[in-house]
Amino acid sequence: MPRAGANLEQKQRWMREQHGERSVQSLSPIVSVTERHYTVAEIASMWNLAPDTVRRIFEREPGVLMLGETNGGKGKRRYTTIRIPESVAQRVYRRRLVVGA
Repeated sequence: MPRAGANLEQKQRWMREQHGERSVQSLSPIVSVTERHYTVAEIASMWNLAPDTVRRIFEREPGVLMLGETNGGKGKRRYTTIRIPESVAQRVYRRRLVVGA
């Protein structure tokens, strides 16, 4: 952990060492506000998967827009709307694509 008085560059270097360069690169380029955002149902239809499967694939993916209450109150179910930017969907598809099978 960097010292409390560490500058931004020192903190960034520490984060890269802890999490690897890959995690920093996976966040860029930043998703555009005007980029097409898909619903879970749209991705599920395009990829011929169940909506629950698509939710599990994208719920912790960097760049996905999560809207709503993530922790429901007492006696209430949790309700979260997920919007998946096209660039994130392409990144996940490429990562899961099996080449040369």
